[in-house]
Amino acid sequence: MGLLGELASPPGPSIFEPFRNPVTPTEICDCLFKVLAVRRELLRQSRRQNALEQKQILPKLWILTPTASSKILAGFNAFPKPNGMPGVNFLGESLASAIIVLHQLPQIPETLWLRLLGRSGVQQRALDELEALPINHPLRASANRLLINLQKNLAARQDLERTDTELIMRLAPLYQQDQEQAIQQGIQTGIQQGERLVIENLLRTRFGTLDPEVLSTIDPLLALTPEEFTPLLLQLSREELVARFAQDS
Repeated sequence: MGLLGELASPPGPSIFEPFRNPVTPTEICDCLFKVLAVRRELLRQSRRQNALEQKQILPKLWILTPTASSKILAGFNAFPKPNGMPGVNFLGESLASAIIVLHQLPQIPETLWLRLLGRSGVQQRALDELEALPINHPLRASANRLLINLQKNLAARQDLERTDTELIMRLAPLYQQDQEQAIQQGIQTGIQQGERLVIENLLRTRFGTLDPEVLSTIDPLLALTPEEFTPLLLQLSREELVARFAQDS
């Protein structure tokens, strides 16, 4: 079973508790206490609903830790499922909780976003994988948002370790790249919206109400530059515009 399948079973919402340093037994207990308190409140609110609906709203707990000793995992009876993904250790079924040991996850694309939260070599290799992705890759965009939040959280801390400082420095170019891409996307979107408005206004001025045939010419016209579409809008008749551009819509 793949990681997405692991995270999707059983059904319901999820609570993620990430730890920068290896999780301790006390911290695991704290996480279990919090999620059990949430479940109790949800069950109290939905006690008039049937049992199936109650089960579906119960959140699952995913504890993310760079490493965890076999002693700690055994202490919570946390083990991988048969034929399950290495590193994903489930507690008893009724607890609907798992401890994900990030450094034990296989190096495959679907674990990239989790391995980015690891430490040392695991995180560095994940960053190498991320930087090798095309700039417009959807996984890169999602992972960059996660890393930007991580960078902000680390930068706000006073007790930074050397490895944390090095990570902030490595994440800085990714953050800047993400910001520049967002600005460029915003500029491009604004230009396209402005050109669409110009075309719509010119069409409305010349032909009045924009019927479906006239509207269907807008997207093909947007493929042209303003220098190209402006004289066409001013010179061509409605029939000529529709004949020339609507056929491509």
